[in-house]
Amino acid sequence: MYSTDYFSIIVSVLGGLAFFLYGMHLLGTGLEKASGGRLERTLEKMSSNIFKAVLFGALVTAAVQSSSATTVIVVGLVNANIIKLKQAIGVIMGANIGTTITAHILSMMDIQSDNFIINLLKPTSWAPIVSIIGIILFMAGKKASQKDLGQILLGFGILFFGMFQMSDAVAPLEEVPEFIALFQNFSNPVLGVLAGAGVTAIIQSSAASIGILQALTSTGQITFASAIPIILGQNIGTCITPIMAAIGASKNAKRSAFVHLSFNIIGTLLFLFGVYAFQYTIGLSFWNNPITSNDIANFHSIFNITVTILLIPFAELLEKLALTFIHGDKETDADDQDMSSATLDERFLRSPGLAIDHASRCVVKMGELASRNLWRVTSLFADYDTKLVEKIREKENTIDRLEDRVSTYLIRLSEGQLSDTESRQVSMLLQIQSEFERMGDYAINIQECAERLYSSGSSFSASALEEIKTLSDAVSECITKAIHAFTEQDISIANSIEPLEEVVDIVEETLKERHIERLKEGKCTVDAAFPYIESLSNYERIADHCANIGMCLINEAAKNHNIDRHEYRRILHQGLSEYYSDLYNQYKETYYNKVLNIH
Repeated sequence: MYSTDYFSIIVSVLGGLAFFLYGMHLLGTGLEKASGGRLERTLEKMSSNIFKAVLFGALVTAAVQSSSATTVIVVGLVNANIIKLKQAIGVIMGANIGTTITAHILSMMDIQSDNFIINLLKPTSWAPIVSIIGIILFMAGKKASQKDLGQILLGFGILFFGMFQMSDAVAPLEEVPEFIALFQNFSNPVLGVLAGAGVTAIIQSSAASIGILQALTSTGQITFASAIPIILGQNIGTCITPIMAAIGASKNAKRSAFVHLSFNIIGTLLFLFGVYAFQYTIGLSFWNNPITSNDIANFHSIFNITVTILLIPFAELLEKLALTFIHGDKETDADDQDMSSATLDERFLRSPGLAIDHASRCVVKMGELASRNLWRVTSLFADYDTKLVEKIREKENTIDRLEDRVSTYLIRLSEGQLSDTESRQVSMLLQIQSEFERMGDYAINIQECAERLYSSGSSFSASALEEIKTLSDAVSECITKAIHAFTEQDISIANSIEPLEEVVDIVEETLKERHIERLKEGKCTVDAAFPYIESLSNYERIADHCANIGMCLINEAAKNHNIDRHEYRRILHQGLSEYYSDLYNQYKETYYNKVLNIH
């Protein structure tokens, strides 16, 4: 008889736990999508002051209903060198406070009253209503914001449904002697802490393990003596998620996870000593009384707030402790500063807004590398340097690796749940990083032209070098504008690329015609002619890709993805706006007229 009852109870509890965890996931994901990454970006800005960091860490965690989620984000930010270890400590402390909000919401199940208004506050009354509203918004909503709100409400409803199921499932244990004896053993502080830490580590959520404990209070057999050590242990068990997230990360990311663990262990030891010293000397009158769901929520908050207040003055000591246990030499710590690898942190995939921000930084880096390589390859025509060639190829390899990583990262991100805006941003990033990668390829083509010129023993005349330099300057300005337009999302700069690209076209055509004339007149050798002509074409193609980036940004700003670059040019030439005409003439004066004056 007991075995059948136990089986039903276990299955029901596990089923309720599954709903609880899924509800938390829906709630957190919905809030993240609704925020569009603003929570994480603000977290990045608010961590400069430890008190602001604690406050905002608590607010973010209260919103996403998971201290583990907040701490994992912090590990990612530290790994990406966005915030320093010292800044992360305050956020971690605040996350421990914010996670107690879930327990207080769950404790509302204990409300008992004959008053209709007060009864409406009970989750059993409003959770079904919230779920109904949530599913209607999620399925019938036309806007992304409506669907996100529906997901948030649905997450709340499912979370409480799981809580109801766990509470109902464990109710029969009230009369089971073995269950009573089991929890009497947990009054031993060591066993209680280990049990709380173990369960929380397995399900990777202190809010969920607190919820299970609150559900068990419905049996009336859980006392303060057995519950307090379990609650303290749950705060240690929740550290497993950031510890796992720090595996393979930078030294500082590992240190931030260590700070989280050490903070909770120190806090647990302080409270264990304080509570049990008081109990064994003065005595707590309620020690062996049954604990309620509301009592658990209150103790959880008191513990985390008190520990945070006590340890804030020792934040620097926590940092030194982490540096002592996880030490690194200057070389390995310098390696951690490599932004090209750090910014594409998989921990950000759960936060699309933040992931897009940091993927954008990598795309900008690709553009900057391509721009510097263009300057380097142009200098090879006047002075071919094999060491510089090695550096050029090394940077091109970096661009290629970044392109591969950015593409893979964004594709993985697109497989998740994204808003319409985020989906468009991912598509735009995929296109722009491809444009920058192609610029790097054309720079290598120019380097190979310089190499052939050098190998043949030929050289360009002074006038040809000046022509190449002028064209290169125009194209470099194109790249600079493309990078700035993308970084600042400035459409006026994006609109200024096309007239400059058209000037690059007429400069290239003019230089080709002029060089063919020199070749006919015997003023230029064949060995020098082909590298020169090919180089001109490669410069012009780089400018084309810059114009493609400008067009991409213009389309995104106008929410119009149907106009291609050729159509855009046709529209411009039809109207030939004053803005476009003025820029075109300005660039023509700067570059085309300069070329005409070269003899």
